[in-house]
Amino acid sequence: MAKYIFVYHGGKMPETQEEGERVMAQWTAWLGGMGDAVADDGNPVGPSSTVNSDGSVTGDGGANPASGYSLINADSMEQALEMAKGCPVLEAGGSVEVAQTIDM
Repeated sequence: MAKYIFVYHGGKMPETQEEGERVMAQWTAWLGGMGDAVADDGNPVGPSSTVNSDGSVTGDGGANPASGYSLINADSMEQALEMAKGCPVLEAGGSVEVAQTIDM
């Protein structure tokens, strides 16, 4: 079984406490529904910076900054993609980047 990183992009922060509780419940249900496939629930991330090949730093996080991540076990890329389709960030207008990790 391989590991896949789910990198979340976009979405929006909840505007009320009630909305925050609803969104958190959605994330908890989605991650919980995958059971042992979840290797690391991950976390949201704050503002990011990018170190470029010339050593310069851009403070805007690039064209599509990450908003969070999780690490998931799956038998194939296809299975990982199916799992990602249930991610709550999609309902908030975000996206999920899925990539297989490579053991070194």
